[in-house]
Amino acid sequence: MAASCLLPAGGNVHPIFVSIVEIEHNASEKTLEVSCKIFTDDFEKALRDTYKTHVDLLEPKSHEAMGKLVSDYVKKHLSLQVNGKACTLQYKGYEQIEEAIYSYYQVDDVATVKKISVKDNILYEFKPEQMQLLHVTVNGNRKSTKLQNPEDNVSIEF
Repeated sequence: MAASCLLPAGGNVHPIFVSIVEIEHNASEKTLEVSCKIFTDDFEKALRDTYKTHVDLLEPKSHEAMGKLVSDYVKKHLSLQVNGKACTLQYKGYEQIEEAIYSYYQVDDVATVKKISVKDNILYEFKPEQMQLLHVTVNGNRKSTKLQNPEDNVSIEF
């Protein structure tokens, strides 16, 4: 998931616009573990434009308030169905790693995954060139796909 190759030396402008969603089925816990990686600068701008408020995802004093914005935004732009049943993403937190914000979610009561459908349009309203990379792992079997704005739906079968 490293995206450091997307950054030119000496700057924090990146030439492509991509977010990455990782979904892993934890069979023993009967959960889906979901992480979203979004470039910090793009994410902050999207949150500012969406919520019309000051946004600083790196300020420790505002971490709790920013977490509410992160959770709300992602839940409005990422949805999952497993075996035809809609899932509820439970927000677990966020952190900065290198130049990106990682936010974490969990879906409970997922005993098996035969088919997962994902709707992902994170940052589509801000960047026409935005793309999404999706990685889904079930029983150690990893499948990946790419969505290019405006395409935002995909189903993966296991």
